[in-house]
Amino acid sequence: MKKLAVNVDHVATLREARRSSYPDPVEAAVLAELAGAEGIVVHLREDRRHIKERDLRLLREVVKTCLNLEMAAVEEMVQIAREVKPDMVTLVPERREELTTEGGLDVMGNKERLLEVVPRLKESGIIVSLFVDPDMNQIKAAKEVGADAVEIHTGLYSEAKTPAEREEELKKVEMAAKESRALYLSTRAGHGLNYWNVKPIAAIPEIEELSIGHSIVARAVLVGMERAVKEMLELLR
Repeated sequence: MKKLAVNVDHVATLREARRSSYPDPVEAAVLAELAGAEGIVVHLREDRRHIKERDLRLLREVVKTCLNLEMAAVEEMVQIAREVKPDMVTLVPERREELTTEGGLDVMGNKERLLEVVPRLKESGIIVSLFVDPDMNQIKAAKEVGADAVEIHTGLYSEAKTPAEREEELKKVEMAAKESRALYLSTRAGHGLNYWNVKPIAAIPEIEELSIGHSIVARAVLVGMERAVKEMLELLR
């Protein structure tokens, strides 16, 4: 069975809609773990639009599984990561105007920066993953800069409009996962996955873990976090 890492960013998004103290992403993370999630993911963005540093520090105190911090490869975030010490960091591209992360990190185009950042994070005992498109060259570049893992971007698969387009994107993810495993990189996948499209991705043997946030949080609004997580875990089985 695939591991499930639950991204609780959008619990914080709901909180920030009214600038209130609730709902609490830390409480959501605890409930997700109790329901069987094996990881918690948060993206501390430069503009702090949802997750705040306080959330991250509290999560470091309470998360019992794997705390995965998504972040841009910028100096401010590197320093925060080295201080807080999440179990894992996933380096992602970040643009202020985007609603959510759009597309994978251009590892090939940012090699010089990543060759500086990745070792500094690993020195602090942090596992380093790169969020990449299902592109062989980007995965090879991830290995070259010293990453421990990759998270394969499933956005185009998730947004496919026709069965043929979806199948084409699924094959790209499958091939990328095979390449990642061949390079001895820990292999994860995520972005846009939901209760209706997750099974084909979960069936790819090389993928060890799926990172899912928005669809679980949206479901939790209706049925509660515990049930939302358990329903997703059933699909991953």
